[in-house]
Amino acid sequence: MTSQQRLQQAMALQAPDRVPVMCQLAVGHYFLHAGVSPEEIWYTSEGFAAALVNLQQRYHFDGILINLPGRDPGYENFIQKIEGREGERVVRWKNGNYTVLPVDDNPHYYQADGTRYFPTLDEIKPEALYYVEPWDLTDITYPFTWGFENAARPFDDYFPSYHFDTIKAVKAKVGATVSVHAEIFSPWSQFLELLNYEHALMAILDDPGKAKACLERLAAGAIDLAKKQAACGVDAILISSAFAGAGLISREHYVEFVLPYERQIIAAVKKELAIPIYTHTCGSIGDRLDLMMQSGTNGIDTLDPPPLGTVELAEAKKILTGKTFIKGNIDPVHTLLYGRRDKVKEDVKKRLAIGKPGGGYILSSACSVAPRTPPENIELLVPLAEEFGKY
Repeated sequence: MTSQQRLQQAMALQAPDRVPVMCQLAVGHYFLHAGVSPEEIWYTSEGFAAALVNLQQRYHFDGILINLPGRDPGYENFIQKIEGREGERVVRWKNGNYTVLPVDDNPHYYQADGTRYFPTLDEIKPEALYYVEPWDLTDITYPFTWGFENAARPFDDYFPSYHFDTIKAVKAKVGATVSVHAEIFSPWSQFLELLNYEHALMAILDDPGKAKACLERLAAGAIDLAKKQAACGVDAILISSAFAGAGLISREHYVEFVLPYERQIIAAVKKELAIPIYTHTCGSIGDRLDLMMQSGTNGIDTLDPPPLGTVELAEAKKILTGKTFIKGNIDPVHTLLYGRRDKVKEDVKKRLAIGKPGGGYILSSACSVAPRTPPENIELLVPLAEEFGKY
């Protein structure tokens, strides 16, 4: 059975030959361990594709999540110079702004005076929104423009052709052997990134009607992007809804500002595409697994265990078995980052014993594998799944 087939069966709530393994890796982990420079990974489609495949092969994962958009191949035309300093590089752009590029963390783009730009809710016209990409080459702009383009694109030609270059490059490298997943940001995540988190949270209290109008527009762009990713041949689509846990919003606000728009996206994708679509939400989601299922999602990703989150895998199995697939629950901090070999083995065996029965389980770190997680800890996952995760 190929890795692609193994994950396909698990996502269909079936039991493959063994439990599949697929972790999301922090960008900083690629910077440190993929054998490709941080500049190449962050600024080129080919560099990120190489990093994705290099670590998939090293860790023998059954799937790859492509969680950065393809890059403008002409990005170097906008660079004035690149400076090196301890632990990071600084890219100086011709427009006067700059990007700090650490060796082990996500880069950040700053205005010339060291600040970051976020529009206010009063500035925003919902009809001008379509999709907001938090990890574009520059910071958030409004109306949203790609990279260093000077004008917003029309909605019927919104996503640049290069946006899909990383997907195409990864597919060309792995063929039909590995499951390739793409990522879209949920309307709620886009809204928080657009306004900055504290201002977005205030916005749903100050003007809930306008906030909902914004979310409606951002859902339309997410649907469009999902369809275009599917046309590139991805095997599944992940909705990144990281900030929808109890640490940020209540169940009541989840029902009002998250669920309707994710349900809309999932319904549209399922209507036109025959691939799974699943949801990534970090942190404390033990109190809202039932709500997450109401979106129609095919799967739930992360399931952070205590103390990082509130999900006990055995309880989640009772709620989700036969309804959605489950991906995650290995503590990425106390087990993978700081745990010794015996700790990793013990924790993984426990997750497999609980998650494996009946199928529909994907072994994974609960959230992203941290940048400085020892690779040898991650290298244990597939051998353990082969030993203790067979059906």
